[in-house]
Amino acid sequence: MTAIRHVVFRGRVQGVGFRVFVEDAAVRRHVKGWVRNRRVGTVEAVFAGPLEAVEAVIEACRKGPRPAHVDSVDQRDGTADELALRGSRDAFTVLPTV
Repeated sequence: MTAIRHVVFRGRVQGVGFRVFVEDAAVRRHVKGWVRNRRVGTVEAVFAGPLEAVEAVIEACRKGPRPAHVDSVDQRDGTADELALRGSRDAFTVLPTV
């Protein structure tokens, strides 16, 4: 089963290598999507792929890199339009801050 999930990570998730961690976790599990900082201090991501792989990426991101501290993870079903923000060339990308 293929899933698209939209996820927002809250806590100490900016300035600690969190986006690179998310990208690496997704690429290692062959999950498509994107990640970006939000000006409000959160990190937003969209993951798409087999449900088990998407869930594994989200679970890995709950811990994040060593200096990070994830306080909460909000998630919902994502859309194809949200996934399309990554562009067509990359399987997973880091988008500019919004």
